[in-house]
Amino acid sequence: MKSIWRNKNWPANLLLAAGATIGGAAHAVSDLPGGPSVRQLNMPIGVTKIAQEQHFLHTVMMILCTVIFIAVFAVMFYSIWKHRKSVGHKAANFHESVVVEVIWTIVPFIIVILMALPATKVLVAQKDTTNADLTVKTTGYQWKWGYDYIKGEGEGLAFISTLDSSQRAMSDAGAKGEMPVDYLFKVDNPLVVPVNKKIRVITTANDVIHAFAVPQLGVKQDAIPGFVRDTWFRAEQVGDYYGQCQELCGKEHAYMPIHVKVVSAADYTAWVDTKKKEAAAKLDDPTKVWALPEMLARGEKVYAANCAACHQANGKGAGPIKPLDGAAVVLDADHAKQIQVLLKGQNNGAMPSWKQLSDTDLAAVASFTKNSWSNKTGQLVQPAEVLAQRGK
Repeated sequence: MKSIWRNKNWPANLLLAAGATIGGAAHAVSDLPGGPSVRQLNMPIGVTKIAQEQHFLHTVMMILCTVIFIAVFAVMFYSIWKHRKSVGHKAANFHESVVVEVIWTIVPFIIVILMALPATKVLVAQKDTTNADLTVKTTGYQWKWGYDYIKGEGEGLAFISTLDSSQRAMSDAGAKGEMPVDYLFKVDNPLVVPVNKKIRVITTANDVIHAFAVPQLGVKQDAIPGFVRDTWFRAEQVGDYYGQCQELCGKEHAYMPIHVKVVSAADYTAWVDTKKKEAAAKLDDPTKVWALPEMLARGEKVYAANCAACHQANGKGAGPIKPLDGAAVVLDADHAKQIQVLLKGQNNGAMPSWKQLSDTDLAAVASFTKNSWSNKTGQLVQPAEVLAQRGK
């Protein structure tokens, strides 16, 4: 910095330095519509009645607390300054005043009641999940979300939502320069819901505690293994709304975004039809016998979407995550051992269960790991083998 001032052209250099600083900021992540804003300090107003009421309560409470803070400390500092010893005041010797004590008991009580009444009203409304138009179960996994449409239009649909692999690669490489506006929020399968419909969200988790939170919708609900919790929202505007897991759930916590896509009723019906056709097309026959090359191609995609976050693309693992390259259970000719790990997990959930994947996908990823890196076993796992292990 000193060199700027020593140079006789310091005004131009100063402008260049300022331009570089502003330019660097310009190349940072921009505001994401429906998601967090750059340097955001306040809560978003939101697109649901609950979110708007939360914002109003937050604003009113902040103003009220600020006024009380200023008033109390103004009186205190005035009293200290006005009656200080240096100007001749002497400390008074007196006992308690019943009137004063009654006042400073009643007034805060009234303030608390005035704050509690509207807050309680909103809190009760947040928990009223009755008469929902659509019910979706969201399951937290390390580190992705599973969505199951269990009641309403789209009933029976189920899929996994994972951070887009290109953005994960961008992060691993050390993101530089201008970032996409949805950096670390883009997913492969967003949760799609219709506008102006009451959506009940049931939350649970497969491994550790997660939290389903979308600020623009005014929802935040913990997803706890072995427990079922619920919340709801009714989006009043079509758009894309983003959130993240808000419980520290492990090393990939920062890569677990939530994307809720709110569409019109007609678009939602069209989306449901499309997803059902896709699901039917992907419903592989578990008795089909696959060849190794096509199984490996499919397994590579399944591995990248579900396994690479922990075991890494090179299969070496990291820290407590065991490597798959050279692993005995992967190399073992008894396919049942690896299939049981995939279906049930191991190490108290450190390796989660992947039973939500299809028989073909599990067979594909098992075949892929048995034939990748230094694991050149030539072994092929068929979907029928996975199907036979599911009930054991």
